[in-house]
Amino acid sequence: MSEPLLQAVNLECERDERLLFHNLSFSILPGTVTRVEGPNGTGKTTLLRILAGLNDAYAGDLLWCGQARNRQRESFLRNTLYLGHRPGIKPLLTPLENLRALMAARRPVGDDTLLQALAGTGLAGFENVPCRNLSAGQQRRVALARLLIADEPLWLLDEVFTAIDADGVGAIEALLQQRAQEGGAVLVTTHHDLQLPGMNRITLGGAANEC
Repeated sequence: MSEPLLQAVNLECERDERLLFHNLSFSILPGTVTRVEGPNGTGKTTLLRILAGLNDAYAGDLLWCGQARNRQRESFLRNTLYLGHRPGIKPLLTPLENLRALMAARRPVGDDTLLQALAGTGLAGFENVPCRNLSAGQQRRVALARLLIADEPLWLLDEVFTAIDADGVGAIEALLQQRAQEGGAVLVTTHHDLQLPGMNRITLGGAANEC
């Protein structure tokens, strides 16, 4: 069996004096898609932010490739892609300029590749339009274009299907499945009825979880 990329051991988190989850343990293996599910308010986004290193208000242990994550934070961040439920783009910039900025901190990518990624999310012809003039779905597609050129082993995706039409939903489902087939790992929250072959599940809002 492959070594887990990310392991959570007995995670516990409170918010506003309310326990969101406790004794939460799971492993994220290469070649898998895992869906985090549960009613609103059970801590799905909070969990993803904890896993992405954006929220330190938790108890328990996180391991990256078998070692304490806080001891190899640089390696973890370099090899993890996090997309929050908001697009995370600058409205005054164009889709091309936003994608350039998103990739600048990671690795050099030529404009031809960036334009190809934008076309792949249905934004051909909108590359140089300020994002403030785009619809909510188009703004979301700017962020999703990042997935088409991502090479990080672990993807953490929060509500990735928000404001996406039926054609876009099918394309994202295929992309997640392809990513797993290529050996990557995906952890995703969504209200969409995501059904992929072999998909794992982490359910919040119930008993202790383990997978």
